[in-house]
Amino acid sequence: MPLNIPGILIPFHLLKNPRLVIPHVTVKDIRQIDFLALRNAGYKGAVFDKDNCLTIPYKDTLVPQLEDAWRECREAFGEGNVIIVSNSAGTKFDAGGIQAESVSYHLSVPVLRHGTLKPGYSCIASIRAYFSSLRVPIFDDELVVVGDRIFTDVVMASRMRSDFALSSSDAPARARIGGPLAIWTDGVWQKESMIMRWAEKRLLNVVRKWARHEETSSVGTDVFVRKLPSPEPRKTGTALTRLLDMIR
Repeated sequence: MPLNIPGILIPFHLLKNPRLVIPHVTVKDIRQIDFLALRNAGYKGAVFDKDNCLTIPYKDTLVPQLEDAWRECREAFGEGNVIIVSNSAGTKFDAGGIQAESVSYHLSVPVLRHGTLKPGYSCIASIRAYFSSLRVPIFDDELVVVGDRIFTDVVMASRMRSDFALSSSDAPARARIGGPLAIWTDGVWQKESMIMRWAEKRLLNVVRKWARHEETSSVGTDVFVRKLPSPEPRKTGTALTRLLDMIR
């Protein structure tokens, strides 16, 4: 993993605005996201992280358990309106864009090419340039940003917020947020950077207590979350029954 200078500088930015680390929605994985509800609320596009959000780290293929949710997401937002923004695929460290092409092929969505790692402002500018270039442009407050890292994905979404968000409790969630909806997936498909993840979670808990703020209760975003699908029940029976099932 290349050295992430924008990420390293985040603690200094948090001294000024610690609320940058607070997501609007927290889910275990994308199966809990109701993409149709997001679309009905006015969200038109989505930015996804790759590793441990959609794929196993350093793999380009979708986690099999996410196939239905990923299909629902792409159908809800439409072709070209869902992109991958990774700190590996599509960066200047991705020689020849080979990994970006592979990820795009396997996940069936574009991978953003960007020269600065998340959550850098140049990366944000690249995201805005992509969505503004679409046949029907998509604005910041019409975007959903989904990722498993607080210091990159959540902070990046927070940096894209407008200073003109509405404070009225009667205003819809989009108007009250004033920018992208930040969705944090706190589950991991494969252990990676666990010390950093632990530090991010501890910091998030401290900031939440300090701010007395819960992301799902303050702006009405709980409607975008659903329960995880129940795991398939284990097959029971005698050893002979299980052997016969295997033979069939």
